[in-house]
Amino acid sequence: MSIGGIFSAIIIGLIIGALGRLIVPGKQNFPIWLTLLVGVVAAFIGTFIARLFGVQDTRGIDWLELVFQLVVAAIGVVAVASIYRSRAST
Repeated sequence: MSIGGIFSAIIIGLIIGALGRLIVPGKQNFPIWLTLLVGVVAAFIGTFIARLFGVQDTRGIDWLELVFQLVVAAIGVVAVASIYRSRAST
């Protein structure tokens, strides 16, 4: 992955994190910076999973790759929200 690819993955990840938080129903009580971090990590993991399933880089928007990234981000948001919820209750 090139430097440009890493920067674009970070920018996409920020957007993916915000969308992942919107997908998950209910209120998530954790900071926005953590949402953005979840999104960046989800962008990298979602891209890796998409490559495992044979999704190829195309000249346009890779919609299937974005779906993988959104699913991973939503799972990440649920995981972080449950961790924060359990920390707040103890």
